[in-house]
Amino acid sequence: MRFQYDSIGERFVESKTTPAFSAADTHTLLGALDALGGVHGLDTLDLACGYGYNTRLLARGGARRAVGVDSSEEVIRLARAHGVTGADGADGADGADRSAGAARGAGTAGSGAGSATGTTGAAADEADTGKAPSADAASIEYVVADAARLPQMGPFDLATAVYLFNSATDRSALHAMFRSIRANLRDGGRLLAIVPNAGAYPNVDWSPYGVRIVDRIHEGDAPLLKAQFLTQPSVDFEFREWAHADFAEAAVEAGFSTVGWQPNRTPPADGVRDEEYWTAYRAWPISSLMTCTA
Repeated sequence: MRFQYDSIGERFVESKTTPAFSAADTHTLLGALDALGGVHGLDTLDLACGYGYNTRLLARGGARRAVGVDSSEEVIRLARAHGVTGADGADGADGADRSAGAARGAGTAGSGAGSATGTTGAAADEADTGKAPSADAASIEYVVADAARLPQMGPFDLATAVYLFNSATDRSALHAMFRSIRANLRDGGRLLAIVPNAGAYPNVDWSPYGVRIVDRIHEGDAPLLKAQFLTQPSVDFEFREWAHADFAEAAVEAGFSTVGWQPNRTPPADGVRDEEYWTAYRAWPISSLMTCTA
């Protein structure tokens, strides 16, 4: 799916800044990173990094290394241009919803990869405050690479991946991604991945949460879903509808010793998105958190 993001370019940033599903993904990943004790002093890898929101969160959380990887040269260009805190002094949200103010608890770090990535220790939401904790730009690296053929960059203690694996076009590519990530992790290292939930279309309408599935094409190893980010105007994209069992099979084959799943968590209700809104989302959320131990 690389070239669709090359063509979206700057619009990709917009498409990731406001949806409610991104706020939920961020909240989910921040909680998972907090439960692991944060990222301070760790070597971290942010896969499908987009324009680097999660990579910067990892750096601000105190990661020794924060390496962002994406197959799109265009979004890596954006990431490098964005700097540590962003040109406007506040990060945008690649996997985080600025307007929702995804909460970060004490010691919370950070899709997926994403906040989705790991931001342990980022105190208040930059989107709300307009300010962000400082980070050493030297600790951040960006690499253009295919996740199925990563160079040996590690070893890393933690990898995050937000909506990476659904871009695998066939089973061979899916398994190659997991093997490539495992090869870059230390024994005992963790992979935290935000992955889509299969089977919702056409039974569930995700439009209130920022994304719409418009078609499912049955082909190859997994159905191809045609979708839209509901920006103004909308942005078309597509991804593969892999089952969670497919992800787990690939992880085990790659050598991960444990594979687990956690349900999507939602931010606290506020004046824009009340508890009724989030209750409806939790009934059939867009994603789940996959956790793997190397």
